[in-house]
Amino acid sequence: MIQPTLPAPAPLRPSELTVLNLPMGDRRVRPLLDELALEYDSRYGSLFGRGAAAAELNRYPAKEFVAPVGALLIVQENGESVAGGAFRRHGPQTAEFKRIWTHSAHRRRGLARFVLAELESLAARRGYRKVYLTTGPRQPEAKHLYLNTGYEAQFDLSADPETVGPLAFTKELPAVRR
Repeated sequence: MIQPTLPAPAPLRPSELTVLNLPMGDRRVRPLLDELALEYDSRYGSLFGRGAAAAELNRYPAKEFVAPVGALLIVQENGESVAGGAFRRHGPQTAEFKRIWTHSAHRRRGLARFVLAELESLAARRGYRKVYLTTGPRQPEAKHLYLNTGYEAQFDLSADPETVGPLAFTKELPAVRR
C-alpha cells in the first residue's frame, strides 16, 4: 500500500510568533489543555484509565503557575495558540517545567524547542538556576527533545521506559543578572 505524502510543515518564523504570559483561566490557554487531555488519554488511557488526563491536568493549583514563582506561556501564530508550556517552583532555585505542548497541526516545526528556550529564559530571569521536568514513558519524541536540548536524564536510558515510569530530566540554567 502506498502511503500518502504529507505536506512539509511550515517553516518556523520566530518573528511571526507572539509569546503570551497568561493565567490558567484565560481562554487562549484552553486549546493547550484540551489537546493535552486528548493526547494523554490516547497514549495513557490503557495504563491509567480513560479520563485520567483531566485529573492530571488539574492536579496543581493555578496559582502555582503565576509570577513570581511560575508562569504559563502560550505561543500564538496569526492569533492561534500553537504551542505552550508552564513552570512552577520545584525547590528554592529549581523550576519544574510542565505542560510543554505543540498543537498537533503545527508539530515538526521547532515550536517545542522555541517554547523550551522561552521557559528557560524566563525561569532564569526569575532567579531559578535549575530546571526539573518529567515526561511520560510513551512520549519518545519528548524524551528525544530534552536529550537534544541539553537536559540530563535522571534514569537509566537503556531501561525500557515503561519500567521507569515518569522520565525525569534536569538542566542547569545560566546565571542571569536581575
